Amino acid sequence: MPEAFVEALRSYRAEAVFNPWGECDPENDLDDQGANVRCRQLRRYLGERIGLADTLLLAEAVGYQGGHFSGIPMTSERLLLGGLRHKGITPEMAFSSLAPRRTSKPDLRPTGFTEPTATIVWGFFVEQGIDPRRVVLWNAFPWHPYRPHKGLLSNRTPKDEELDAGRHILLSILELGRFERIVAVGEKSSGQLAQMGIAAQKVRHPANGGAGKFRQQLLAIMKKEG
Repeated sequence: MPEAFVEALRSYRAEAVFNPWGECDPENDLDDQGANVRCRQLRRYLGERIGLADTLLLAEAVGYQGGHFSGIPMTSERLLLGGLRHKGITPEMAFSSLAPRRTSKPDLRPTGFTEPTATIVWGFFVEQGIDPRRVVLWNAFPWHPYRPHKGLLSNRTPKDEELDAGRHILLSILELGRFERIVAVGEKSSGQLAQMGIAAQKVRHPANGGAGKFRQQLLAIMKKEG
């Protein structure tokens, strides 16, 4: 994985935005190595996919229950720690060349944070027999926007100017991956791609009762073109 991409990702700073790969979460990280661990895990995740994956699945932004602690978009810490094996979702599906590590304090969530959207997405791969290395999971705004009055363990919708700030990262991963298809998850990512003049197919976001529609629409895309 080109180091320049990771360094560009690490360098971003903004008010009410947490950068999982460039910053430590002083209240919730296990220790001061959180950002470095998350960088290593992202590098391994992307390293096992870039050049092989044919699909970019683009959601909105990193969430506190997902990439904030795992370092991988739409991927929960609990998944990396083996806590979803009962659903057929294993840590090796994310990457097999590195032992996953948690970055959150165990007393917050003993088995690691878990994100409903992440479980739905990875569960879809299992249910449909889709090789997860065919797909790179990413976000239109690649960092974690949070509500200042609620703290780092909260999420909010990224602002338009924040989405603009993430465009160079999105262009970089598109250039690196040279994907055959791009699938936008929800309105924000679809709008971002449209404004950039990038052709994409759109699926319903799985949150707020949209899981069934998400699975149906994504299956039609993956089976038709896969």
